[in-house]
Amino acid sequence: MNPPNLHIAVLLTNDDSSAFAAHFPNDGQKVVALLQPLRPDWSFEVLSVKDGVLPRHPQAFDGYVITGSPASVNDDRLPWLGPLLNFIRAADAARQPLIGLCFGHQAVARALGGQVARHAAGWGLGTAATHWQQERAWMQPFQNTTTLMAAHNEQVTRMPEGAECLGGSDFCPVGSMQIGQHIWTTQYHPEMPQVFIQALLGYLADKLDADTLARAHARMEQAADVPLFGQWMAQFIEHARITRP
Repeated sequence: MNPPNLHIAVLLTNDDSSAFAAHFPNDGQKVVALLQPLRPDWSFEVLSVKDGVLPRHPQAFDGYVITGSPASVNDDRLPWLGPLLNFIRAADAARQPLIGLCFGHQAVARALGGQVARHAAGWGLGTAATHWQQERAWMQPFQNTTTLMAAHNEQVTRMPEGAECLGGSDFCPVGSMQIGQHIWTTQYHPEMPQVFIQALLGYLADKLDADTLARAHARMEQAADVPLFGQWMAQFIEHARITRP
């Protein structure tokens, strides 16, 4: 039986204030749109971390999802980054369920002692596959490879101590990692619909080189496993709460 009435905080880290971004729901709202239909009894609250808003303490919510962001987890000039990294450490110590998406994946790595760096081959953009090396009880129904939207030019180059790589690819070896039973992360974007990435490629047309854009457009022909991944996310939070010490 699914735990009823969980209260989930979505930590919004996307600080893009461009006119392009304003045409779409923010990344926190995208996460809610992904998960709410799967768990209608749950309540969701989007907290604007980029504006300095964080939960009062890790137990304030039943679980957390950290969104993606065009910001870099290595940019210590960001006034909200240090407090976010501290909150991740506190949530880890409290064994609170936490999922990191893209920037969130990288923030977890940096907060807990890993490393994040720019990829020498440039952008992962369009869609990307994760080949799962490990199967977990909450990955049901299981699928050996999943495809999600990608938009990153940094990635985890060293996992924190105690983290386990669940899957990846040649381009991004640490595509997903798990820490204990309470933290799960992915480099990719289950919350981003295809129409958003297509629009993003148009927005970036005069900002990226032609080869990067051509590869990204070619990858858009691959369908994304959004409903399956959303199901895994909900099931992970439930499993993390059941297995809490």
